[in-house]
Amino acid sequence: MRVKYICTYWGCEHQSAKEFLANVIANGYDGVEINLPDDANFIAEFIEELTIIRNTVNSDFLFIAQQVLSNKKETVNQYMERIAERLEFLTTLQPNAINSHTGKDFYDFSENCKIIEITERISKNAGIPIWHEIHRGRFSFHLKTLLKYLEIYPKLKLIADFSHFCVVSESNLADEQDLLEKIYPSIKHIHARVGFEQSPQVNHPFAPEWNTYLERYLTWWKEIIEVQKNSNTAVLTITPEFGPFPYMPQEPFTLQPHSNQWEINLQMKNYLQQNL
Repeated sequence: MRVKYICTYWGCEHQSAKEFLANVIANGYDGVEINLPDDANFIAEFIEELTIIRNTVNSDFLFIAQQVLSNKKETVNQYMERIAERLEFLTTLQPNAINSHTGKDFYDFSENCKIIEITERISKNAGIPIWHEIHRGRFSFHLKTLLKYLEIYPKLKLIADFSHFCVVSESNLADEQDLLEKIYPSIKHIHARVGFEQSPQVNHPFAPEWNTYLERYLTWWKEIIEVQKNSNTAVLTITPEFGPFPYMPQEPFTLQPHSNQWEINLQMKNYLQQNL
């Protein structure tokens, strides 16, 4: 099984599509994960540069599109229309996969099921995998309740971002390992970010005070890879996904970030390439 490393666009929104993709290639990533802005010129430039990369640099360069809707006061039906419209649009761009922030934590179980069914139907019709990110505020926000969805939709594809489980449960999941292992077969993509009980992101994962957390997350990622390898998965993708403020803590008054987000993600990529 091959592990491929993907670069997040999160934190690079000040860059043009061409500049961002050039930096991605220069730093040895195998693809990009991006929540595309509502900017037709940016999207056109992105697709053009993506085509050039695939034709001249790396024919297997991956494009993971993100579906992340802004919060809005709306009915469940209005939300379903909005998520379907966004997903349908993203499929027209022919990404290798779509990362979907799906549903809401306060919707009823049956309502989130209807939303999941919409996404699965769009995925099937387009022939493009839709992966549902484990995330606060979504249907997937809580480990034990997520298992109930997997009972109904055993083929559901998930993105492992376990920092959200840690914050929601205010724990390091040491007492939930048996539950965690139940979702490993459903994991298709990993967000390699280290969080702790009170936040989805430590200020620097390689600072010695966070070493036990880094080791714990590394163990989880190794366990996922082993399960997927035994399932004959050909490729597993990983996005080092440390984010900017408000995920990245800032100094008071000066608002200076505690660490350099881009450099941390690069360091995490190199660390995983050596340790996975």
